[in-house]
Amino acid sequence: MTAVNEWVAGTRLGGWIQECRESRRLVLVIVAIALLLDNMLLTTVVPIIPEFLYDINHPDAPIDYRAHIAPPTTTTTTTLPPCRGYVADNNNLDDTNGTTVSPVEAITINETALELERKNTRHKDLVEETVAVGMMLASKAFVQLLANPFVGPLTHKIGYSIPMFVGFIIMFLSTLIFAWGRSYSVLFIARALQGIGSSCSSVSGMGMLAERYPDDKERGNAMGIALGGLALGVLIGPPFGGLMYEFVGKSAPFLILSALALGDGLLQLLMLQPTIVRQESDPPSLKALVTDPYILVAAGAITFANMGIAMLEPSLPIWMIDTMDAERWKQGATFLPASISYLIGTNLFGPLGHRMGRWLAALLGLVIIGVSLICIPMAKSINDLIIPNAGLGFAIGMVDSSMMPELGFLVDIRHSAVYGSVYAIGDIAFCLGFAIGPAMSGTLVNTIGFEWMLFGIAILNFLYAPLLFCLRSPPTKEEKKSLVTGEKSSVRYVTYQNEEEDE
Repeated sequence: MTAVNEWVAGTRLGGWIQECRESRRLVLVIVAIALLLDNMLLTTVVPIIPEFLYDINHPDAPIDYRAHIAPPTTTTTTTLPPCRGYVADNNNLDDTNGTTVSPVEAITINETALELERKNTRHKDLVEETVAVGMMLASKAFVQLLANPFVGPLTHKIGYSIPMFVGFIIMFLSTLIFAWGRSYSVLFIARALQGIGSSCSSVSGMGMLAERYPDDKERGNAMGIALGGLALGVLIGPPFGGLMYEFVGKSAPFLILSALALGDGLLQLLMLQPTIVRQESDPPSLKALVTDPYILVAAGAITFANMGIAMLEPSLPIWMIDTMDAERWKQGATFLPASISYLIGTNLFGPLGHRMGRWLAALLGLVIIGVSLICIPMAKSINDLIIPNAGLGFAIGMVDSSMMPELGFLVDIRHSAVYGSVYAIGDIAFCLGFAIGPAMSGTLVNTIGFEWMLFGIAILNFLYAPLLFCLRSPPTKEEKKSLVTGEKSSVRYVTYQNEEEDE
């Protein structure tokens, strides 16, 4: 009887596991968790790396925010000996020119000059630091950019589950390297290695969702939720990294992330069972997708929408140190409004973008991004950054949650329903923003300044927004074929007419 009960329990458990493996919702949860952890690692380093690298490069003069707190004043009586060139008279020192300067004033002047010199030196070092930090943060996006054209077609041959699991393994290794790395070169390698893992996770995850949710409206909702996982990672990352670095140490946040990544990998191994799955229909070539103008317009919107926040990642914490003497936790917390509003924007405009028109949602998003970027340099304190950062995050959520499902829709109506390559293009567009942004950030801050850098990218968003009118009613595959057929017919007709005239 016991054996029968065990057999029944085992059968029920096996049936439950099989139901879970076939569940679209579970796939959505796994993709959302993968994007969550990937973007937590992406943004956890933002408040850590600038100061950590500065302290490595300046071991004798590390950034110490508490040095700016004035010590308590005490009244002491000291007798100062007369200095050469001065004559002591009634507790005053007279210089040879007859100007009277008190000892306290002389000391204060010297201290002020030294403090000013120290701040000028620190300002110069911090501006130069922006270049190194920007290159490190951009390395992940550059490597991901190079990996995407290979990962997209690979999913057509072996399916989505194996690349997804490979992405977990690479991310796990990258996180451990971040935890123990103590030099710029090692941290640079860890950041670049993350790009390969992100490429596998992002392309496979989005392709998997597009395949499991063939209905356009359901697909938009699912991708909005998955991008909500991405937003949550961006939301948690900076304050998590800043607080852990401040109170526990550099290694702690990355060790916690590696443990969470290990749990996600076990879930993938149990539920997705990574195996080779070949696509039944012929996939569109990467060249055909890249040369499709409508896909390029949608991808370009993703690039320009994310370029502004990508430029802020290396430069905003350093600008806050320089202008506000911001502490570590404040550097991380300043990205909180953007992350929270991005989470709201992606979940709101997943379904709403389908109703109002995804092209319109993305157009409005680009305009709001431009306005928010213009407002950021006007901030005088961390409180002044809340509204523009919130507007920036919300608008980026509008664009991403509208254009990601739009890419799948364009492939459905203009090519064939195989999604690996088109989401490789979407991820390339995302990576372009996060590669160009940090890489150019340091150079632009050095040449034209923090303010004009943001004004410039705001103008680019304003100029690109009208192009989204092209996505209002893109032609379908049949319309494209009839257009091409009509052109060929007219060419044959003209040729035939010319032959008749020759005869």
